[in-house]
Amino acid sequence: MNSAAVVNDQLTLRVLGTSVTLLEMLRVRAEQDLGIKIEYMLRSVEDAQRIAVMHPESYDLYDQWFHNIDFVWPARAIQPLEIKRLTYWDEVNALAKTGTLQNDGVLADGSVPSQRLYVQRDLHLGSQPSDRISMLPLTHNVDSFAYHVDRLPTALREEEESWSWLLHPALTGQVALQEDAAMGGLDAALAMQGAGLARFANTGNLTLEEIDTLAQELTRLNRQGHFAAFWASQEQACDLIENRQVEVQSLWAPIYFRHHFHQRGYKMAHPREGYRAWYGGMSLSRCATGRIKDAAYAYLNWWQSGWPGAVMARQGYYISNPQRSKAHLSAAEWDFWYGGKPAAEMLYDAWGAPLIPQGESRDGGSYEQRMSHIAVWNSVMDEHNYLTRRWQDFLRS
Repeated sequence: MNSAAVVNDQLTLRVLGTSVTLLEMLRVRAEQDLGIKIEYMLRSVEDAQRIAVMHPESYDLYDQWFHNIDFVWPARAIQPLEIKRLTYWDEVNALAKTGTLQNDGVLADGSVPSQRLYVQRDLHLGSQPSDRISMLPLTHNVDSFAYHVDRLPTALREEEESWSWLLHPALTGQVALQEDAAMGGLDAALAMQGAGLARFANTGNLTLEEIDTLAQELTRLNRQGHFAAFWASQEQACDLIENRQVEVQSLWAPIYFRHHFHQRGYKMAHPREGYRAWYGGMSLSRCATGRIKDAAYAYLNWWQSGWPGAVMARQGYYISNPQRSKAHLSAAEWDFWYGGKPAAEMLYDAWGAPLIPQGESRDGGSYEQRMSHIAVWNSVMDEHNYLTRRWQDFLRS
């Protein structure tokens, strides 16, 4: 990448985002490869979103998720990306571009990335291909919940894994949910549907009445002591499991792999109803111009050049153009992370520590199998503010 370096000692590219993808090893390597100074502005999800919307002058690139586009695009905080300047665009697979990996695949509920990807002539976002996009699709994955295999109640041991377990009476006092209303609400909605307690027209976009139904049932369960805890950070989620405070909890896949709870008896579920999916990437601040804009495009292209995608794979993430990262992974790594095959040897994380023991297989199978089993995408509901208020009522109940 050095031949295409944007060399300017005075230039600093500011990237706003979270600790999920803004890793120090990536920043250091990008500086070396591109010849520019890069500053990572690490914030919480909420703070990053607020800064992105209100202060586009304070950052150059926003590392975010597609459902957040529904906040930043209407605020005109970001500008369109020109596809002609994206070196590896043709390698991006169909999931981001069409919403499914199969030609005849059915779109899941929620904020489907393809439906807010392309910038239309009237500056609205849609799925009709154009020469500009709202953000460059990069890392993505599916999440579900983790449970302790040996301590699962007898009543559930013969059942197919289901989101309904989060609400099962046999697990009263042993369940944790994530505190965030947007994602926690989706997990809870999937659980209610799985348990036959409700039927929602669109799990990713509940109506006012459906939100009330969800909140009322969760409040009833909370008052009965069903939920042991609610976690707001990766650290809190880890502590709940490591201290054996819960037996079942909604979880992000990378948290599971970062500490690899499977070796402590925990398993990541492959729910019969489907996963909750997310798709991340980067958008360009409306204030980015000239050399900064050139550097931003260089950094975006660097992210898809292979090595970064391999780093993310070793944490359980996927990249939008996976074939280019294949050369940076061993055959055993590729077969485990993308192929769904048992690990042929001990696999190591991005920092070189042992992670996956020989013989273990990834939950849900291959990349194609996992990303074709999506129930709902992370989303911003039309009634997001009402959901947040009712969710807070539930948490306080």
